[in-house]
Amino acid sequence: MMKAVYLSGHGGNEVVHYGERPKPQRQPGEVLVRLRAATLNRVDLYMRDSGAGIRHSLPLIMGVDGAGEIAEVDADEQLLKPGQRVLLYSGKTCGRCEFCQHGEPVLCTSMQTLGEHCDGTLAEYIAVPANMVFPIPDDFSFAEAAALGVNHLTAWRMLFTKAQLKPWETVLVFGIGGGVSLAGMQLAKAAGARVIVTSREQDKIDQALALGADAGICSATEDVQKRVMALTGGRGVDVVLENVGEAVWSTALKCLVRGGRIVTCGATTGDQPGADLRRLFIRQLQVIGSTLGNPGELQDLLAWCAQGKVRPVVARTFPLAQIHEALALFEDNRQFGKVALTMEG
Repeated sequence: MMKAVYLSGHGGNEVVHYGERPKPQRQPGEVLVRLRAATLNRVDLYMRDSGAGIRHSLPLIMGVDGAGEIAEVDADEQLLKPGQRVLLYSGKTCGRCEFCQHGEPVLCTSMQTLGEHCDGTLAEYIAVPANMVFPIPDDFSFAEAAALGVNHLTAWRMLFTKAQLKPWETVLVFGIGGGVSLAGMQLAKAAGARVIVTSREQDKIDQALALGADAGICSATEDVQKRVMALTGGRGVDVVLENVGEAVWSTALKCLVRGGRIVTCGATTGDQPGADLRRLFIRQLQVIGSTLGNPGELQDLLAWCAQGKVRPVVARTFPLAQIHEALALFEDNRQFGKVALTMEG
């Protein structure tokens, strides 16, 4: 047996339990990882609240990302060895569908995501296929490494694969302080772009500016569109990175330069905004959807991290047993950066 955080139903924190679950048994071709840290993501709240539309069975171990040490591996494995520090790629893919075959496994028609479709990372151990683990930079903590697997990977695909961001361009990032938004700001700055961030909280703007953002807009006291136009000489931004959804969608479209791109990976405030089709076609805007990323993109991200170009911000760390406190902080959106959980031992 092992300690884990698991769901017994759907609702509030009363359905989230810290207790014993069966320790996974590694199969041939798999790696058993002794997890040391994981971080919270918005999907953890979604799975707790309802998990609607996601095929899963209960009880379900929570957690999408994670990092730890290899405990067991096949004797003939060439690239991985016991004791090696690794992080997890979050998706189990089939390798056979048209998308896997064409180098886009993130679009796999039968992908199973950890903590959603199958047991996740808020546990002492996890067994996954060997191609789902990646060595982490030596100077990264386990919590920092775990943070890369979802938020930074998602932001990487959004900016570089989907939006094709150029170093001379300007990016507008909504909701700074959240995981993907903060990761996007860090990556865009590391790529040489100019970055404008927004938040309803001035202290988060101040922290973003301290980390390198070029300008910040407090949406509680300023008109975001007017401020963006003032900052860009009336031109607008080249790229909007957005995961807030309905509450900011109209403003986001109005902040784009002609031919600009908005790339979105979430809809925390609603998923049915006005389309504003006239603006869309007259200004020839591009609306791009994205989620997670491919293993190859994760390898590229890790290479950047090894070169010191980017490092995740971990706001708070809790022991796994304090999952309710961690979820309460995360749900209230009080943190700037990632909320991490560490496993004892």
